[in-house]
Amino acid sequence: MKLLIVEDNQSLQRVLLKGFKKFGYTVDVASDGEEALELFFSNLYALIILDLNLPKLDGTCVLREIRSVNQEIPVLILSARSQVEEKIIGLDLGANDYLEKPFHFAELEARARALLRRDFKTAIATIEIGVVKVDTASKRAFVSDVEVVLPKKEYAILEYLVLHRGQAITSRSLIDHIWENDMKDAFNSLRVHLSHLRKKLPTDFIKNARGRGYYVE
Repeated sequence: MKLLIVEDNQSLQRVLLKGFKKFGYTVDVASDGEEALELFFSNLYALIILDLNLPKLDGTCVLREIRSVNQEIPVLILSARSQVEEKIIGLDLGANDYLEKPFHFAELEARARALLRRDFKTAIATIEIGVVKVDTASKRAFVSDVEVVLPKKEYAILEYLVLHRGQAITSRSLIDHIWENDMKDAFNSLRVHLSHLRKKLPTDFIKNARGRGYYVE
């Protein structure tokens, strides 16, 4: 899973990056609010950990912008602002959790896991787009009610695209979320799997947005 950590304190940023990578997460980091939004709009994340005291653009502004386009992604606020009023503002803006600094990394990681688990449980089990149906519970796909047998990687690509329908997904994002290891030939492997997958689906079901990635309407 891929996380976005927005924290301007460089030493804390390094601690969080090292800690979450140790638990197997893929992590991007941003040091200010503007960089955070640039990363958010060009990548797909399973969770955002957001500091409030940020240069260039305050964390509350970042959260407000995120929620204006995405109501689903879990956001955990990590802040030295301990006043109850600050917590209420953050939660009212759409944060899913709020952890005060200083903190123990073990608690942060546990809260992150809880948010990711909750998000997974509330995911839609069956998604239908035209004649294509994807059952995310049983990990099966159907075209016109006829099951299409898909290898693990092909199914994972299809599921990820339909879960984010309407959004262009870069090759890098697909690899980060689906490949367990960043293989040397991962991009070539992705192209091969996509080619095989497209042949099993209706023509142009998976579209290519030039320079931005792949998407399902």
